[in-house]
Amino acid sequence: MLTNTPREFAFTEQDFEKVRVMIYNYAGIALTPAKHDMVYGRLARRLRALGLRTFNEYLQVLERGDSKEFELFTNSLTTNLTSFFRESHHFPMLADHLKAARGSGVLNLWCSASSTGEEPYSMAITACEAFDTLRPPVHIIATDLDTGVLETARQGVYSADEVEKLENNRARRFFDRQPDGRYRAKQELRDLIVYRRVNLMEPNWPIRGPLDAIFCRNVMIYFDKPTQLKVLQRFAPLLKPDGLLFVGHSENLYHAADIFKLRSKTVYERVQGGAAATSTSPLRSGLR
Repeated sequence: MLTNTPREFAFTEQDFEKVRVMIYNYAGIALTPAKHDMVYGRLARRLRALGLRTFNEYLQVLERGDSKEFELFTNSLTTNLTSFFRESHHFPMLADHLKAARGSGVLNLWCSASSTGEEPYSMAITACEAFDTLRPPVHIIATDLDTGVLETARQGVYSADEVEKLENNRARRFFDRQPDGRYRAKQELRDLIVYRRVNLMEPNWPIRGPLDAIFCRNVMIYFDKPTQLKVLQRFAPLLKPDGLLFVGHSENLYHAADIFKLRSKTVYERVQGGAAATSTSPLRSGLR
């Protein structure tokens, strides 16, 4: 939708359509016309950084195959809203699931949209509390499309406002206060997580099952139904028969009822004997 506000750069419907097709084909993100102004605002920063005068010039840079700029283009159009223990009802269920598997070896979890790290660290804290140790038998693979947020996640440094509001004395137990007043996740917590860039639209993921749980929360809202179904069909074989899939509060899997069934509020389990077979590939580091 075009805005009446004067703009620094002309941004036509044709420009928007090219952007829409590029990001859909690459990352599966389905941009609606309502995102026109958002796309302009985020990509205008790239035009300024490159000293370009028009969106047409910028699109030509992308079309010429500038891989670094395409990475920054993709980073610009991804949304990274997150927080510690967001959708808090998921974590007691994760804790119970981990406790039930106690004694069965290393438990493997995948956070498929880790953003700046609050979600995988929440998973790690849950594992530590479930086993009452900073070194639980848990391995977390945390992935994201955006390379910028992955670097923030690896560092594990967060503002005092974010960390000090954590309940149950978690700030003291799981974070170290830094000289600048921020907090960094303890080394033991960071050691539980491996970060990698993964595009869920890629034909080959560097992830192998069997996994005990997958978190894919508030991701599929950016995909159309056919794209969602393709991703879900690929998730299912990676999960153990009793593995869990955690999705966002506004997401449901009714269109994939032959693959996943509801276990609890926005938590799903595989349909046994359904459309997807179990993966029997061994998982060591969780990465191929």
